[in-house]
Amino acid sequence: MHGGYVASRSADSRTGNGSPPAVDAVSLAIIEQLQEDGRRPYAAIGKAVGLSEAAVRQRVQKLLDQGVMQIVAVTDPLTVGFRRQAMVGINVEGDLDPVAEALSAMAECEYVVMTAGSFDLMVEIVCEDDDHLLEMINKRIRTLPGVRSTESFVYLKLKKQTYMWGTR
Repeated sequence: MHGGYVASRSADSRTGNGSPPAVDAVSLAIIEQLQEDGRRPYAAIGKAVGLSEAAVRQRVQKLLDQGVMQIVAVTDPLTVGFRRQAMVGINVEGDLDPVAEALSAMAECEYVVMTAGSFDLMVEIVCEDDDHLLEMINKRIRTLPGVRSTESFVYLKLKKQTYMWGTR
């Protein structure tokens, strides 16, 4: 991934009633502008989407407050010292929530998702090296109560990683 900023939808974007917040076409256009350049000035975004700078600022703040998107710096893990990435499929005995919560609390786990299929959970791990990855899988993940088995998929080369899916 290239260094820079990206706007992406958050996994926690829910309204009080449990449904995702409504995002209209103008808000989607704002998100798209920020995905192209997360540092784009609100005045430039406003010009592109037909709103004032103040209206864009309000909408962006609302999208952030609702958890619809985040604006973050995205780095290439290799350039900042994380030379080993892997996707780990995990099978769990019993309730998935405690295991998913424990994994979510680990800094190395960048992505935690409950799935249907061969695995109960899929976790993307970013580590410094193979020893760090081994320690994560052997000492921290496999020892979690409820973890029955794991299968690791070590990344050899990352060909594509994008966060542009929010406005397709």
